[in-house]
Amino acid sequence: MVPRSNRPYWAIFFIFREDKMELFEELKWRGLVDNVTSEEVEDVINNGEVTFYIGTDPTADSLHIGHYSSLLMAKRLEKHGHHPIMLVGGATGFIGDPKATGERSMLTSEVLKSNYDALHAQISKLWGFDMVNNLDWTKDITIIDFLRDYGKLFNVNYMLNKETVKKRLDSGISYTEFSYMILQSLDFLNLYQTRGCTMQIGGQDQWGNITSGLELIRKKCGADVKCYGLTMPLITKADGTKFGKSETGTVWLDPKKTSPYELYQFLFNTDDSKVIEYLKKLTFLTKEEIDALEVSLKEDAGRREAQKKLAEEVVRDLHGEEGLESALKITNALFRGQLNDLDEQQRLDAVKNMDKVDQEAGKSLIDVLVEAKIASSRREAREWIKGNSISLNGVKVNDETLVIDSTQAYVSNYVIIRRGKKRYYCLNLK
Repeated sequence: MVPRSNRPYWAIFFIFREDKMELFEELKWRGLVDNVTSEEVEDVINNGEVTFYIGTDPTADSLHIGHYSSLLMAKRLEKHGHHPIMLVGGATGFIGDPKATGERSMLTSEVLKSNYDALHAQISKLWGFDMVNNLDWTKDITIIDFLRDYGKLFNVNYMLNKETVKKRLDSGISYTEFSYMILQSLDFLNLYQTRGCTMQIGGQDQWGNITSGLELIRKKCGADVKCYGLTMPLITKADGTKFGKSETGTVWLDPKKTSPYELYQFLFNTDDSKVIEYLKKLTFLTKEEIDALEVSLKEDAGRREAQKKLAEEVVRDLHGEEGLESALKITNALFRGQLNDLDEQQRLDAVKNMDKVDQEAGKSLIDVLVEAKIASSRREAREWIKGNSISLNGVKVNDETLVIDSTQAYVSNYVIIRRGKKRYYCLNLK
């Protein structure tokens, strides 16, 4: 994780805990429990000391915000005395977990290796979890071994009834993706036999894979084996779609792919209908603190106190105080129009997600306002300029003949025009 000096108080929260709920009850209150494979799971989580694993495939070189809740779940359990293992699927990444929409594109071994190394470094830096690669115990299995030792234990009818497979029966599913649940079951079996791992945790779409793993363990190791599974509800946007790598506008945990400022803005703009859910799932704030923010949301939603707190907590936890300070500095600079207070990287972060308008360099300000459709006519453009309503890179301008060229660039080849107090336009000079 980020350096201790930059950590928020959530680590202290686990030591001096005001919330008297049992851990499992708290997880349910936070909306982190979708289903469990046994009623014993509650007692194991509250009173046991379980080794559990959470897995992800290296289909990208960074985790995204959709993974974040699962990783915090692992941290919550670890702070309660349980032992997390993070599995990055160097083997299952070659296959691809079946999607409802169709077959996945096959990634090359070079891409998967690069992605694995990136995820390994990211997880180690942020959370320091014990990590394993399922390629280590699958790479030497022959096709005959696979079919005789494992395939023989899986009933096709049982596999066809799994939700992820059923959704693909009409459109078709390859034998490769159909076999994915067997490979993932091998993970649970191997970790049980070699690491004493007795629980798998995953998103609700992993229920079929988790229960298949439990069945394989029982068939291989005995029906009396005590192993468990827990699924978590998927985090969704206000429109009901899930966060993922295949969706547009992916919010990455890597600051080079999604800057702290971008992450802050994404969370600050959370819909009122989702912000309390996100506070419960993505932060370590106490029930009392979240309840107070919920009251604030109901009494004066316009203040956006809940969204602000959400953004601050997540950005600080992921990127430290320095990342949060940078995000707030850019936010305040844009709000106040003080763009020249930012350094070059902050300027690049500020313009990254602005809508860009290609503009030929060497035109007068009044021509640029009209051509970029910032003003509907030269008359309107002239009125705005004379009325001190136009700023160029944070500075008021009232010379309609001012030439807009590379000498006016704010950063790179971009020029920022502000109309009034809130409307920003980013010109990409050609």
